[in-house]
Amino acid sequence: MKNQETLSSGKLRMIIILSVTAFLLAIPLVAMQFTNEVDWTLSDFVTAGVLLLSTGLAIELVIRNLKAGALRTIVLVVILLALFLIWAELAVGIFGTPFAGS
Repeated sequence: MKNQETLSSGKLRMIIILSVTAFLLAIPLVAMQFTNEVDWTLSDFVTAGVLLLSTGLAIELVIRNLKAGALRTIVLVVILLALFLIWAELAVGIFGTPFAGS
């Protein structure tokens, strides 16, 4: 019985990850219909999708494999910090790498 609960909660988390990713990608898609200030290309959507999905899947992996505690919290914070730093670098180039936006 416990195995079925774990399986269903894992499926639910995957649905949430996919839904949140789709919702976040829909925001600039809708904004592009109303303003010229948002100008994403297909590669922007692909890059953002890969970044968001990989972050969600990394979080799912940590939740499944690490028991609740300080280590789990630290790893989750590091994953989210990496997401925000990579996103900021791609958007405005805070570190000045060649991957920075123009």
